[in-house]
Amino acid sequence: MSFLSLIGFILVVKFLIYFLLFFTSDTDLELWWYDKFSQKLDTLKDKVVWITGASSGIGEHIALKLSQSGAKLVLSARNKEKLLQVKQHCLEISDGKLNANDILVLPMDVTNIPKHVSWFDSVINHFGKLDILINNAGRSQRAVWEDIELGVDREAFDLNVFSVINLSRIAVRYFNQVGHGQIVVTSSTAGICSPPFSATYNATKHALHGYLGALQREKVHTNISVTLLCPGPVFSNFLKESFTARPGEKYGQSHSPTDNRMSAERCAHLSCVAIANKLKESWMAKFPIIPLVYFNVYYPVISNKLYDLYGYKIIQKLRDNQPITT
Repeated sequence: MSFLSLIGFILVVKFLIYFLLFFTSDTDLELWWYDKFSQKLDTLKDKVVWITGASSGIGEHIALKLSQSGAKLVLSARNKEKLLQVKQHCLEISDGKLNANDILVLPMDVTNIPKHVSWFDSVINHFGKLDILINNAGRSQRAVWEDIELGVDREAFDLNVFSVINLSRIAVRYFNQVGHGQIVVTSSTAGICSPPFSATYNATKHALHGYLGALQREKVHTNISVTLLCPGPVFSNFLKESFTARPGEKYGQSHSPTDNRMSAERCAHLSCVAIANKLKESWMAKFPIIPLVYFNVYYPVISNKLYDLYGYKIIQKLRDNQPITT
């Protein structure tokens, strides 16, 4: 076999492997590699990690996963009782790596921006440092585009964007002083694509990519890293708590147990792998969401043609398995 033939053979094998993973993996190819061969979760031991939205769903399970790695935790959300329950569960499964003083319960409403500095000071006063800030608090949305009232846009941006950016800026200023740190934001595949019936939510997640993408490039030659987590549909209370078209209203519908969703446990594990390896952007979702995201990013013309052929009903079934009502 000639050298050129060998190169061609290697390229064909590589393409076939990529093609197989493309349709079988629940992650993008980079995250798949690190999950299989270089998880590095042990590097999170003794790191001080602050998680917002830690009382349920992805945030709760990230806390549980990190506790098993021996990370010291700050758990924040509005519901103190649920946070205390998460803390107790973390202590139980930490296998002696953590004691009660290693987990700080810090109830907070992240939209109360004037209190961000005092809450941040509470973390530093308790642990003496902060290594990783995980901005996980947020809400999705289900509504018809033209029915959305502007008040919903304001509420969603206050929660999903402005609270994240303000708290992250406080953390980055601190990281600049100490010389290292990591900002993590739970975005969504909706921050890469634009699925129907969640226009405001899509816009908030696209905004996060704009803000954090700039920060990634500004800190490229520093020890401050930025990680964007992009889950697809996940089993949690996310759908029930979603914004609608009217301010102050919640969607109130639960997903079906037969929906094609990733478990919160699996999503949290993959998130922790991405965090430990300081990946810039990681996608995680059950088939066929990941291929659809790849098509949207790398082959937008094909993606648009597929959408023209099959329409929003297919996309909506993949997300929620239920119609949107006005």
